[in-house]
Amino acid sequence: MATQAKSDTPLPVSIDDVRAAHDRVTGSIVRTPTLISHTLSQLTGATVYLKFENLQFTAAYKERGALNTLLQLDDAARAKGVIAASAGNHAQGLAYHGARLGVPVTIVMPKPTPTIKITQTEGHGANVVLEGETFDAAYAHARKLEAERGFTFVHPFDDPRIIAGQGTVALEMLADAPDIDTLVVPIGGGGLISGVATVAHATGRPIDVVGVQAELFPSMYNARNGTTLACEGDTLAEGIAVKQPGGHTRQIVEALVNDIVLVGERHLEEAVSLLVQIEKTVVEGAGAAGLAALLAHPERFAGRTVGIVLCGGNIDTRLLANVLLRDLARSGRLARLRIRLQDRPGALYHVAKIFHDQGVNIIEVYHQRVFTTLPAKGLITDIECETRDRAHLDRLIQALRDASYEVSQVELA
Repeated sequence: MATQAKSDTPLPVSIDDVRAAHDRVTGSIVRTPTLISHTLSQLTGATVYLKFENLQFTAAYKERGALNTLLQLDDAARAKGVIAASAGNHAQGLAYHGARLGVPVTIVMPKPTPTIKITQTEGHGANVVLEGETFDAAYAHARKLEAERGFTFVHPFDDPRIIAGQGTVALEMLADAPDIDTLVVPIGGGGLISGVATVAHATGRPIDVVGVQAELFPSMYNARNGTTLACEGDTLAEGIAVKQPGGHTRQIVEALVNDIVLVGERHLEEAVSLLVQIEKTVVEGAGAAGLAALLAHPERFAGRTVGIVLCGGNIDTRLLANVLLRDLARSGRLARLRIRLQDRPGALYHVAKIFHDQGVNIIEVYHQRVFTTLPAKGLITDIECETRDRAHLDRLIQALRDASYEVSQVELA
């Protein structure tokens, strides 16, 4: 019988559904570790456990729900195949396990989808169809092909079979770390948190379930709180950039989730960077949203034993490099200083000597002689440099000013 909470209306997914899903998928997915992070615990003031779902074969938890759904298809549906609209982790999870099981998989993606996502999905054996300029157009085309060709449509989040499969994450987490009293879970459409909340509620003990959304895409937050915050923009957490939550998931979130918090881009970037530096693990923006919530709202989680789902690791390498460099800049370990010089022999030498005396490594030097607002004999030099920390950078800037140089730091947004 389905779980009930806060009302007499049965919910779409029960703990028995999640347990049955776990029995189905065990052995065909990676039982990813749940490990305590002593360093992140010290940093955040909470006891932090991490569930490394980025270690799945396709680097995301989405395999769980996709496989649970595929295993419940009858022979006729398996023979005709399945279809989905996705440019992300759902596509790869469905494609990979469809190929394993001999189920034909068609994935509809918007035309602007990056080539790497197309080739990765095709590499798992799926037939990729490019249609439309937006996800909504791709989704509409997928539903059209479903009707025309008799495919089974596999929704990325709003399907009880998907939700039950995603809930297996929490079964494993709480078995490995039974002291967890708070689960912090990213929300896009709500499939993962719906499954996790179902498990948490069934334990019979108080476990806070807190959802996390990017400030730029607060769709479930709006639905829960009756707000009308805009859902748009370029977010690092594109995996949870969903404009419209599901019907099933909204019902479960309303009944079983304690709270939803929002996080900004800066905290998402910091979380991705910290996970690389401290845990030596690569996590995409959506996957780092749980840690971002602890960074953005430390008072909410202080003293708690928190379980965080690192739900995916599929981040573009160039984007990752950019995030890491921006974090170095914000911490003062990487900086660009703008210095006004006089146009005379030895000017650059004397500035460089101050960098040398302060033990600062110069990475790049940019001379601006023409495109400046200075008089013809003046010039601007931008110097990118590497320091040990913010205090080291401050000492360098002070040394330059003590030598009568005009100096300013080029700041990040």
